[in-house]
Amino acid sequence: MKKMIDLIRASEAPASVVRSAAKGSLSLPAAEMIEILVYLALHNKVFAEQASMTLAGWDETSARAVAADRNAPREVLEYFANVKNLRMPLLPSLLENDTVSEGVLAQLASEASPEVLALIVQSNRAQQSEKIRAALKRNPKLTALSPQKLNLHGPIAALFVKEPTAEVPIAEGEPPFGDLDADPDVATFLAEHRAEIAAEGHKPFQPLGGIHDESPDAIVGEVEAPVGELPASAAATPRKAAAPEEKGGSTLQKIARLNITGRIQLAMKGTKEERSMLIRDGTKIVALAVLESPKISDGEVEKIASQKNVLEAVLRAIPMKRKFAKNYIITRNLVANPRVPLDVALGLMKNLMANDLKAIAGNKEVSETIRKLAIRQFKQKTEKKKD
Repeated sequence: MKKMIDLIRASEAPASVVRSAAKGSLSLPAAEMIEILVYLALHNKVFAEQASMTLAGWDETSARAVAADRNAPREVLEYFANVKNLRMPLLPSLLENDTVSEGVLAQLASEASPEVLALIVQSNRAQQSEKIRAALKRNPKLTALSPQKLNLHGPIAALFVKEPTAEVPIAEGEPPFGDLDADPDVATFLAEHRAEIAAEGHKPFQPLGGIHDESPDAIVGEVEAPVGELPASAAATPRKAAAPEEKGGSTLQKIARLNITGRIQLAMKGTKEERSMLIRDGTKIVALAVLESPKISDGEVEKIASQKNVLEAVLRAIPMKRKFAKNYIITRNLVANPRVPLDVALGLMKNLMANDLKAIAGNKEVSETIRKLAIRQFKQKTEKKKD
């Protein structure tokens, strides 16, 4: 008798059975069920999204057992090792599983976030594989790690030896920063990210969404009256609030004159208004510097977590900082933000309360995968309360 996975591959299983399989509802051993789900996620257009969602919420214990099994199907292991599907608790098992090829791990290493990289660089596979180390070196996020804190040695430690790079030139006419240049926090950040700064030093300030989003007129209109309800005198005196306009214009002009080093300094030591502009900087290292500012408040980050005009790298970095990860509003806003990477949102959902899960389930801006998982977790939490 054919196994269920063979029936599905041969398109011999009824649609109702395949639908149940995509939901993980078949009475099969966990390893076989995971194999079916991976096949559907990769090869079945109708049930791919449902299968992916089921895998994302699959029981961690049995998923880890499959990740560690050297006899597990290669397709299953490669699915779990893909940066888009990766679950952090499975990574140590995948790294030590010889069935997972160097090529697959090298691809992961070249795209991974700092959190993932921290585990990869400490693995035996990375120490032994030149191919994986070469991929690590290509990943600009590697500079976010501290080899001293991770106690790295051997070939991996050599990746962190900084090669001499040319200093980023100060733009002609750039305003002086006084004691900002001597600030130890700024100096440390600039040193740790020297390679990225040198690579992106030519990029001017180009905020996501365009300069028009910073228009002082938009600020004035927001204060005076909503669209369609402007007073009749507005047509005659469209620029009543001259002071805010001048302030907004001067801030934008100030930022536009700065090179990458100046913008990083301002991101870490500037005002709230300046941070609100620089968080949208299209140059990633500048936007990330805003999150390093000792002045940034939880309220600012709560707002950033909801923004759609910031880089994905910023949204991915927020929950990696412990002080922000503990803030429930930040977590909720990230999950509800359609720009947040799917793997980040899925990892945060388990921390949400039932009423927020219900709201996200009805939010058509987020992906269907998020909405369906929110429904499932909402039902689970409300059923537990009844019990």
